[in-house]
Amino acid sequence: MRRVSVVGSGSGAGKTSFARALARRTGLPFIELDAIHWQQGNWVMPDREVFRARVDEATRGAAWVVDGNYSVSRDLVWGRADTVIWLDLPPALMLWRTIRRTVGRSVRGEVLWGGNRETLWNAFVGKDALIPFFIRTYRGRRGRFERELALPQHAHLRVHRFRSNAEADRWLRSTTIP
Repeated sequence: MRRVSVVGSGSGAGKTSFARALARRTGLPFIELDAIHWQQGNWVMPDREVFRARVDEATRGAAWVVDGNYSVSRDLVWGRADTVIWLDLPPALMLWRTIRRTVGRSVRGEVLWGGNRETLWNAFVGKDALIPFFIRTYRGRRGRFERELALPQHAHLRVHRFRSNAEADRWLRSTTIP
């Protein structure tokens, strides 16, 4: 296990926390796709090819733990990965975590990648509001992961699918890199 992709069935799955913990435990470099994606302020999305080039560059190394779900770069990440960790937690838990995290960041005025800040408006009401997006896409994303992981081009991947925090934590505690 030298190149690990950590994905989740939606926001609030714990991808970043799990990926950081795995990177610390194994000594592998940590790569956060949100940090690569959201480099401009005002939540401006980068051009597709610019983002892919950034991900290509970031994942050229011999070893890493990548945190993120971006479908536009999944072929790059999974094509190079040897392991996928899928945090497939209950949707109610993920939604609660997303709301709690977003409200907290908003109240604290926390600065995120590229100087971006989450707001309650962007979380609940705006055109691309995070909470309605989660509700709309959870089931489809979950099914898409099942279908994509079954494709022949992903047969090389060792897949660990965790449906609870306890399962993920147990696996993480037992994991070492020789």
